[in-house]
Amino acid sequence: MEKRSFSSHTRYRAERIEKSDGSTSTTDRYIGKQIMKIAFTSVGPYLSSPLDTRFGRAPGFLIVDSETQETTYESNEQNLNAAQGAGIQSAQNVAATGAKAVVSGHCGPKAFRILNASKIAIYPSSAATVQEALDLYLEGKLTEAEVADVEGHWV
Repeated sequence: MEKRSFSSHTRYRAERIEKSDGSTSTTDRYIGKQIMKIAFTSVGPYLSSPLDTRFGRAPGFLIVDSETQETTYESNEQNLNAAQGAGIQSAQNVAATGAKAVVSGHCGPKAFRILNASKIAIYPSSAATVQEALDLYLEGKLTEAEVADVEGHWV
């Protein structure tokens, strides 16, 4: 009988196999997540901050480097009360950060179109905090959105 143990890394997982004869072997297996910046819609500048359900009108974006876990906070205050165009402007601001993925509660059609054109993946999440959403993302438990999941001007 083989016994398997894992050591997680950002891009690869070392898999150690103990065989019934006592010998072991180790292989590295690609697990699909690339090292990149991820933008989270956030109510505040900390990993413990609540994940905002809105993309365009989120108070800000917590940008997390998936390898180093280093964070930076980008305010989105200018779009909180915008009459229109909040999603478009927010998507452009996220693209300017170099993020390659967005995790948010919801994303409207205009923002989705801009993010998609910028080759930024969108991952809807109902996580309570940015940390919880980050953990779900790193564990591969979030599914990339194929279409916007709310109407424009959704609040």
